[in-house]
Amino acid sequence: MKITILVDNIVPMAQIPFVGEHGLSLLIETESQKILVDAGQSSAAFHNMGLLGFHVNQIDAISISHGHYDHAGGLIHILHNSRKSMPIYAHTNLFGPRYFLTEGNRKYIGVPFAKAEADSWGAKWILSEAPIEIALKLWFSGQIPRTTDFEKINSKFVTDDINGNACHDQILDDTVLYYASEKGLVVISGCAHSGMMNAIYHGFDITGQKKFLGWIGGTHLGPASEVQRIETIKLLRKFNPEFIVTSHCTGIEMLGKLKSIFGAKLIPGFIGATIEC
Repeated sequence: MKITILVDNIVPMAQIPFVGEHGLSLLIETESQKILVDAGQSSAAFHNMGLLGFHVNQIDAISISHGHYDHAGGLIHILHNSRKSMPIYAHTNLFGPRYFLTEGNRKYIGVPFAKAEADSWGAKWILSEAPIEIALKLWFSGQIPRTTDFEKINSKFVTDDINGNACHDQILDDTVLYYASEKGLVVISGCAHSGMMNAIYHGFDITGQKKFLGWIGGTHLGPASEVQRIETIKLLRKFNPEFIVTSHCTGIEMLGKLKSIFGAKLIPGFIGATIEC
């Protein structure tokens, strides 16, 4: 399996005019399928895909990790340009109301289009809270149980309760993909709002894998508390993965810290980066 980073916050120094943005998009290539994971927030994924030698018509399926604009916003551009029916895996609460509190005001950060609009461009939704094997040895996680006591959701993420009042958003629709390789479990993440460890433990349960081989994608360690950072790094050291490819919400500070700890095992997941596993 090969994974290519299509969209990230950071554009590498290269002779290729990539478009970077606050967001994430990855392309998985298996022996028989190409699966897009997230779509960034704009047309950047579509743009960068072309520069990297891919065409949207080659995509066989899409997985959207959660209902935030920087992961789902670019989906409309992908659907519009693919001009074909497209299976899309996501959690049942993907289109829930999403806001972020800033200076006492609520800023909308949810999916920036209506489900009906995506439907009109060929979206065939497979919305599930349960795990689904979407390709050979490749699993959609479904809802990730929150079992650790140190991985928390920022209280500034809010949603609406059944009465329309603001309440803390636990981002229960946060999902990942799992690849059960011959060498161990690979986690492919959008933002990891659920926490890296919660995602890894759930992956062991679903796939039956015993070894954690590697992580690819967002970690959400950038905005995480110091306690969460310390405990996560402690457990990552214990798992001793072969690679950690960090993107998006990891942040420059944590990227540097993880690089100092894991050395060559830490790979910056900037646009154009690839990894085979």
